[in-house]
Amino acid sequence: MDPAVLLVLALSCLLLLTFWKQSSGRGKLPPGPTPFPIIGNILQLDVKDVSKSLTNFSKVYGPVYTLYFGMKPTVVLHGYEAVKEALIDLGEEFAGRGSFPMAEKINKGLGIVFSKGKIWKDTRRFSIMTLRNFGMGKRSIEERVQEEACCLVEELKKTNASPCDPTFILGCAPCNVICSIIFHNRFDYKDKEFITLMEKLNDIIRILSSPWLQVRSNSFLFEKKNLYESLVITVADLFSAGTETTSTTLRYSLLLLLKHPEVTAKVYEEIERVVGRDRSPCMQDRSHMPYTDAVIHEIQRFIDLLPSNLPHSVTCDVKFRDFFIPKGTTIITSLTSVLHDEKEFPNPNVFDPGHFLDESGNFKKSDYFMPFSAGKRICVGEGLARMELFLFLTTILQNFKLKSLVDPEDLDVTAVFNGFVSVPPPYQLCFVPA
Repeated sequence: MDPAVLLVLALSCLLLLTFWKQSSGRGKLPPGPTPFPIIGNILQLDVKDVSKSLTNFSKVYGPVYTLYFGMKPTVVLHGYEAVKEALIDLGEEFAGRGSFPMAEKINKGLGIVFSKGKIWKDTRRFSIMTLRNFGMGKRSIEERVQEEACCLVEELKKTNASPCDPTFILGCAPCNVICSIIFHNRFDYKDKEFITLMEKLNDIIRILSSPWLQVRSNSFLFEKKNLYESLVITVADLFSAGTETTSTTLRYSLLLLLKHPEVTAKVYEEIERVVGRDRSPCMQDRSHMPYTDAVIHEIQRFIDLLPSNLPHSVTCDVKFRDFFIPKGTTIITSLTSVLHDEKEFPNPNVFDPGHFLDESGNFKKSDYFMPFSAGKRICVGEGLARMELFLFLTTILQNFKLKSLVDPEDLDVTAVFNGFVSVPPPYQLCFVPA
């Protein structure tokens, strides 16, 4: 028989076998769009805006549906009820880490962000314990952040109110906080080793952000041969997660404050009234600054930093609603669908601090506020990140007036989605001393 004919027959059999495998498993899993053989539903996704694609699918298949990335099924949870039911009500069952091939290759299953099972539990427990020993959640950490906020102000003064891109400076501040916690030392923003560290962190985030990549210490001591490597990767996780997310949020915050001068004016007034100019802002001030607190929450809600969250997986066979999800199945939880829920946040695509204020102007909490995810794998550094956002922003606004280079109405605040996080478009501004 002609070799070409044999090749065609072999490929045809392979395609039929692949299609049969995908179809045979779909009876147990939630419904979803019909996948193509081998490649699955990849061609039906907009890799430049995966979150939008997930929303569109939910309109057809409901809040729980299945997509295929290649030949492997992924269950998507869309909307607050489905996400809460999985991550909080069934937190242990959904505490696995989904497939992330590039990260798995780099981290070798170690660290805190991309590890799984016992390694993840031990690493998380060890990290939380260690961070607490270093002062996390205590006054000493707040003092470190305040110190860095003052250094940030001094660095911004060096711009002499000239137009500047704040990306690098805003990245240095949260990175230095992590340095002060781990190394008990901060670095000058122009220190060569510090700049190299920043560059490496940016490289890591850029690699992991490719759109296609979307698609108790005795435990530690028992595996002595992996101890050093595990600690190194865990520290790297803390640096990358603790630097990039906070700096991006800060950068987006200033852009939104430029875009909405009426909001910024109210924040200025509250800072002047509560803090004044004779001392630095502190965390105790937050309870007396409901509007500023609401603005920061609204910034995090609006920018939707991690639209599709990091992938989870189920740690055992799970009956979820009327469906059966086999152990190890990757789970995508749409944080966009929670943070932009129309019932909880009227006009969710509009930046409005009123989403977190009651009729009396008091701060209003929301269960839908999940920028740090939720459940067992909620961000370890949530408390530190909240502290940094409040202290850095209030200290900047206490010392500077933000000046846009263009009319606020002409500022574009549309997120640039890079496959992993939503980042603000490039912009410049002037930090004019107050």
